[in-house]
Parts: sequence; C-alpha cells; structure tokens
Amino acid sequence: MEDVLEVYQRPRDPERPVVCLDETSKQMIAETRQPIAPKPGRKARHDYEYARNGVANLFMMFAPLEGLRHVKVTDRHTAIDYAHTLRDLSDVHFPDAAKIVLVQDNLNTHKPASLYEAFPAAKARRLVERFEWHYTPKHGSWLDIAESELGVLASQCLDRRIADKQILAHEVNAWQHPITPKPIGNSQPQTPALSSKGYTLSLNDSGH
Repeated sequence: MEDVLEVYQRPRDPERPVVCLDETSKQMIAETRQPIAPKPGRKARHDYEYARNGVANLFMMFAPLEGLRHVKVTDRHTAIDYAHTLRDLSDVHFPDAAKIVLVQDNLNTHKPASLYEAFPAAKARRLVERFEWHYTPKHGSWLDIAESELGVLASQCLDRRIADKQILAHEVNAWQHPITPKPIGNSQPQTPALSSKGYTLSLNDSGH
C-alpha cells in the first residue's frame, strides 16, 4: 500500500506521467422486442426477455495529472490485449515521456511477460523499460484510481442494455472527454492515508 501512496504523493512530472490502468467486462445484451418509449413521468419499458450477444472488455487508462482519460474496447482480455494497451500508452499517448509510472492491480496478465507474449523480444524489452511498474496489494485494488473511474463509467454509461461492441465503443467515446489536471490533495500536511483520500476526492471533483 505504501508504495502506491508514495507514487500518488509525487509532484507532477511530465517526463514521468503517472498512469492508472484497470479493466472490466461488459455483457452485450440485445433486445428481442421493441422497448416502449418513455413518456412524461414514466421511464422507458423493456421486455424481460433479451438475447445475450457476447462479452466485450474495456481497458481504462487514467492519468489525472496529465488530463488523460481513455477507454479502449477490445473483444477479449488476454495478455495480448493487455500488451497492445501498454504499447498504446507508450507510443500513442505518451511517446515523449522518459518513463511512464504505471499503477495497476495484480491480475495475472498485468505482467511484463505479457509483452514478450505479444511482441518480438527486442520490442517487448523496449516497452518493458518504458514503464515503472507499481502494483496495488492483494485485496487493495481500490487504491487503483482507474478502478474508481470504471465505477463512474458503469453508473453513467453502462447501466443499461447495449447490443454489441460497435454500439459500446460509440457510447464510451461519447462519455469520455479530456479532464482538467488538478493538484493532488491540498496544501495542508496529511498522513499517507488521508493524502490518498484527498487525491481521489480531487479527481472526482473534476467533472463527473
């Protein structure tokens, strides 16, 4: 826990951006009957029957101090998908960074070995060295701020039936937007635990 809190207490350094990463899945559900449109004073009505239409995966990349919130929708959540997400972080979102400070949970695919599974050894090694690796402790994934962002995404965008991956990607792209970078916490001395809490509250105040 102390390792992740120490990362969150660092001052902003554009050469070493802090990026939180997490992922979740979304069941695709198609309507089997036309829903009844909403009316004043009455919500839309959906039939209890539905058709399962596969599962999509969502990677949340969140760099609050850099103003980045990006969600990548994939068909699966394999080591290959994870590796391609890290490649995007390195070569698309932060190509000029000296090192990317990565905070994530301990999912078995969230390891440097996944890069070697996806890319030739020389490219995998280059990407591994682009990151400074930090992990939340067991049963402490809540320390990963990207997990909180996924919760916001779920409540604001994903709490309904979505028929397929194409619609999901469209809805997610409409939801995500640039955020205003904000300082961590405030100027008052704080304990590490309070600093973490202040950091989260500062982020949730940024436009959700």
